[in-house]
Parts: sequence; structure tokens; C-alpha cells
Amino acid sequence: MDFTPTEEQAAARDLAARIFGDLATPERLTAAGTGSDPELWKALSAAGLVGAVEELGLLGLVLLLEEQGRSTAQVPFASTCVYGLLAVAAHGSAEQRERLLPGIGDGSVVVCGAFPAQGGVRASARGELSGTVPVVPWLRDATHVLVADDRRRLWLTPVADGTHIEAVELTAPWSAGRLTLDGAAAERLGATDAHFGDEVQQPPSYSSSPYTDVLATARTAFAGLQAGVCAGSLARAVAHTNTREQFGRLLATRQAVQLRAADAHMDIEAIRVTAYEAAWRRDAGLPYATHALTAAWWASEAGTRVVHTGQHLHGGAGADLDHPVHRHFLWGRQLDAYLGCGGEVLQELGELIVNEDSEENEKS
Repeated sequence: MDFTPTEEQAAARDLAARIFGDLATPERLTAAGTGSDPELWKALSAAGLVGAVEELGLLGLVLLLEEQGRSTAQVPFASTCVYGLLAVAAHGSAEQRERLLPGIGDGSVVVCGAFPAQGGVRASARGELSGTVPVVPWLRDATHVLVADDRRRLWLTPVADGTHIEAVELTAPWSAGRLTLDGAAAERLGATDAHFGDEVQQPPSYSSSPYTDVLATARTAFAGLQAGVCAGSLARAVAHTNTREQFGRLLATRQAVQLRAADAHMDIEAIRVTAYEAAWRRDAGLPYATHALTAAWWASEAGTRVVHTGQHLHGGAGADLDHPVHRHFLWGRQLDAYLGCGGEVLQELGELIVNEDSEENEKS
């Protein structure tokens, strides 16, 4: 395996770093409150970074999301790319790809995901959705929602008649909402027409079910986002301890501080490398469900440790809710909740490994 970015991936990452660095400043984040930054979203879309993900692959997206995480930029970048662009590109019909991908790529279509499936949504024979999803991140920004029904089929529904949105505030400012569907019109992802027909035959690289692939893609992408959130938190802590003196010595010269920072660095590298491996395997057309769960576990468990460390190493300043490091703390805890706590992820990973071993034994 080789995680070295291609020239295109490296160029896109550097461009994303400049845009996020210029526009996702603490002052702009404060002004945005708990909402998203529409000007930043326009800048990302105009630079072609959203549309480029189709060519950059999941590894390229992970690299871009790391840059978003470093600044905790409040835009629906991860959700639109995962639940919109990559999901449609991999599992949509030819007609759906031709119709939907241009709008997603230029930023005019914003997609969020009602994931994972919670059994609360049912689809009628006519392709109408009914049910409630308590929390959908970035729902208030979305024009479309990718919904997993109780049978784990994927439906794309516009935010229009038949959908009701109620604002929900999360730990992190993700413009979330409660989604209520009351006979909402939807189209089956991968169907030969909007509601009916046989599903499109998927290419070999997506041999798993569309639901399984999108869920694993989301876990990998949000693990990459967590790597960036944690890296940003640690960078702020390092800068603080290298300038803050206590009892006549810089905090950074104290062994306890150095050890905490070193442990956080190793945790970040573990999140990063497991996310890279899962993303690389998907791009290479290899099975990666267990690898995505491994990345999610590290992002959940280690990510929580790192953002706590970042806040702790700021001392009293870390307790200031208006301090920039506190945003990383909130994002890290929210990503932990979104990916699932470590125990839940580990249990699912264990069950998946057992099932895969049983299938291999049956084949042999």
C-alpha cells in the first residue's frame, strides 16, 4: 500500500489549506455562531474542490477534510461529498449521475445523510418516505437528504413538500435538524427510474451493498476530519505551551507537558494512518469495511483523548468557552458521538470479523 498523495491530491490539499486558513478564522467562526459560513462554501465550490473529489477519491477527500478539521470550518463539506458526490458516483444510475453530479460539484446542491439506518423511515411502493430521523447533521443547509430506510435501501429526497425540519443544536455547530418525512417524494439511488425498476449493476470495486459502502465511506471520511480536528487542537496547545511561562519556566519545558503532547501526537498519527488505509483500500477496489471501523474506533477513542489534552494543556485558558481551542474540543466530542462510542464500534468490528471468518470457512 502507498498513501503518498498524487500531485493532484497534494495540490487540492494545499489549496484547501489556503482557503480554510484565510476564511475559517476564529473571528469569522464566532460571527457564524452555530450556523454554517455560506461565503466559505462558495469559495470552496468556486475553487472546484467539491467536484474534484470524484477524481481525487476517498483518500483525496480525507486529505481535504483534515484541512477542514484543523480550522473547524463550519461548512457541509464532508456530508455533501460522502452522502452526495461519492454516493451518487458509486451507486447512482447513469441518468442520476448525469443529472445530479454537476450540481453537487458546483455547490448548488448540498446533501446531508440520515445515517446510519435507525429503522424509523419506511418507503411506500410509490417511493414516498415516511418517518422521523431525530438528528441529521447539516440538515438546515441541505437541498437534498440521502435517507436509509428500514430495509437499508438508499433514497435521495429533496428538502421540499413532505419534509419538515426542526432545528437541533448539537455539541458542535453542524446546522443539524430533526427530519420528519410525511409522504415525501424520493428516488431510489441506483434505480433505473425514480422509484421502481432493477438496481444498476455496481462495478467490482463496490461489491458490497450501497448502504454498507456509504456507511464505511462516511466512517472513513469523518475519521479523517477527526484527525484534522485533533491536529489543530494539538498545534494550538504546542503554541501556547511554548509561550506561556509558569514559575519562571516555559510550560513546554516540563516533562509532564511533553509526555501529554507526545501521546496526543501518536494518537493523531494512529487516527490518520487508519483513515488513510481504509480510504486507499476503497479507492483500490479492495474490501475495507473492517478498516473503516478500525479508523472509526481510533477517531472515537483517541480523538476524545487528544481534544481533552489540547484543552488541558491550555490550563485556565482552556476553560474559556470563547477560546479557539474549545471549538476543537466540541468538534472532537461531537465526532466521537457521531461515529459511535469506542465500545459500540469495537463490538461491531468484532462481529464483522467473526462473520467474515465464517464466510471464508464456508467457502473453503
